[in-house]
Amino acid sequence: MIRDMTAADVNAVLAIEQSVQPYPWTLGNFNDALQAGYVARVVVNDGVIQGFMVWYPLPDEAELLNIGVAEAYQRQGVARALLADMVITARTQARQRVFLEVRVSNVPAITLYCRTGFAVAGERRNYYKNAQGSENALVMVCELKGAGDE
Repeated sequence: MIRDMTAADVNAVLAIEQSVQPYPWTLGNFNDALQAGYVARVVVNDGVIQGFMVWYPLPDEAELLNIGVAEAYQRQGVARALLADMVITARTQARQRVFLEVRVSNVPAITLYCRTGFAVAGERRNYYKNAQGSENALVMVCELKGAGDE
């Protein structure tokens, strides 16, 4: 089940974030996102938060800020379900496209994004921290406006 993230979920979400990201968001980042009204969603099954996403709604666009899936639930469709939820919601809200950044080294995520309708739109140099100092990010976009929407 996908539902809105609440303040009560933040500690579980933070634990996932810390376990899967080398440079994780902080508790404050998640609380700030909720307080600012960003769209924050979680996948919950049998009372367990399996994954989360946070995205920022803009007037005509949306930007995926963070997505994470607990290791025990990776490669089981959790991230794909979250992405589909975001695309459906953004489309319903008449947004024209969704953007995201992803580490160039994160091939599994890039593959998932491509399979979900995203395409590479550009690259940001030295966008992410890594053990060597920094790493480039791919900017990816999913166009939501179809030919029948003209």
